Amino acid sequence: MTTKIRTYSELSKLHTFEERFKYLALHGVVGNDTFGFDRWINQMFYRSSEWKRIRQHVIVRDNGCDLGIDGYEIHDRIYVHHMNPMEPEEVFEGALNILDPEFLITTTHTTHNAIHYGDERQLPKKFVERKRGDTKLW
Repeated sequence: MTTKIRTYSELSKLHTFEERFKYLALHGVVGNDTFGFDRWINQMFYRSSEWKRIRQHVIVRDNGCDLGIDGYEIHDRIYVHHMNPMEPEEVFEGALNILDPEFLITTTHTTHNAIHYGDERQLPKKFVERKRGDTKLW
């Protein structure tokens, strides 16, 4: 079975938050290890100056919005998600794809967890502005 490589170029062709979520969803299971006992490897990577520089670049590119969608501004901690799960070997080998904005997107913590382990029910809802005379409750 081949794994689909997800890219920002493809993601940016999708215009709704829901479409982008479906493109990125991994349908994982809570408790499945990614780095397992080697968690120190990805923690070392996320503290590197290279990661911090590219992370800032991606946040600016995505206007600080969840999945890069205007109207979904992130007002809490911003996660920069690897669209294709990172492996320990890639960190040790210095694989360029783990620092390439083509494979990264901004998310909230909730959206990030939904991509890995959840479904659409966990996603944030777009803010609906109330107006004078509204009779419909959200």
